Amino acid sequence: MTPGFADIQAAARRIAPYAVRTPLVESPALNALTGGRVFLKLETLQRTGSFKFRGACNRLAMIPEGARANGVVAFSSGNHAQGVAAAAALFGMTAVIVMPSDAPRAKIEGTRALGGTVVEYDRQREDREAIAGRICAERGAVLVKPFDDAGVIAGQGTAGLEIAEDAARFGVTLDAVLVPCSGGGLLSGVALALKGAGVPARVHSVEPENFDGMKRSLEAGARVAAPGGRLSIADALMAPMPGALVFDLAKDLLAPGFAVSDAELERAVAFAASDLKLVVEPGGAAALAALLAGRLDARGKAVALVLSGGNTDAR
Repeated sequence: MTPGFADIQAAARRIAPYAVRTPLVESPALNALTGGRVFLKLETLQRTGSFKFRGACNRLAMIPEGARANGVVAFSSGNHAQGVAAAAALFGMTAVIVMPSDAPRAKIEGTRALGGTVVEYDRQREDREAIAGRICAERGAVLVKPFDDAGVIAGQGTAGLEIAEDAARFGVTLDAVLVPCSGGGLLSGVALALKGAGVPARVHSVEPENFDGMKRSLEAGARVAAPGGRLSIADALMAPMPGALVFDLAKDLLAPGFAVSDAELERAVAFAASDLKLVVEPGGAAALAALLAGRLDARGKAVALVLSGGNTDAR
């Protein structure tokens, strides 16, 4: 079922006791650099270090108590994994997470530290969804998808609801919002929330080059897969195409998407650390990368960037 604005409002109430209401802050450094007003939604400060806790918490809270005994199963490169593990611990449920063996060790170790049981797989040779499906069948567990789920999308959309509320407190009408995109749960949820809240901003997806399935799908008017190939440094943004439920929402809500190179992502991560004093992982810095690379002309505009995660290996 496709979620609506009321579902995001309900999710906000549901997760309020557990999730961090992350700040929207204006960046003088980016204002000076772009000639606009640039606001940062700091999901790096969210519980588990990324926005993924929102969707996981909402989805698990929606599972009836009588159906929680067999736990949950998820597949993830790391941020959804940690979000599900943390939410499961809060609700007294077990969590098994199928993770690629080449995921950042910080994410794998973080998932285990939160109480999740990690099953590693080879992302080049094995099918994570098939592995998760077998575990669900064996355990009678509930599968919590990373993006193509109405409860997850509604949970992620609470970040957009907060952006709308905080922009209003600033007295600002946003012209554009840039959101990192993999499968598109955060992106579609944010876009739905902003529209429901009456914010007229154009919402743009930002993806790694060759993993820009949303950008290509919007251009084609139908879901298409990106070519993929050499893995991006943005490990969190490598879904081959947007989810079906996600695209059903996104196709009517989004402005054209942007793609960024690994070099542009590296620059954004470095800029966040040196100029903004923020630790942001490559995928979490995608919106910032697009702005720094000039994909959007921010002169005279009010722009919000979602910094979606900060879980990166120490170098």
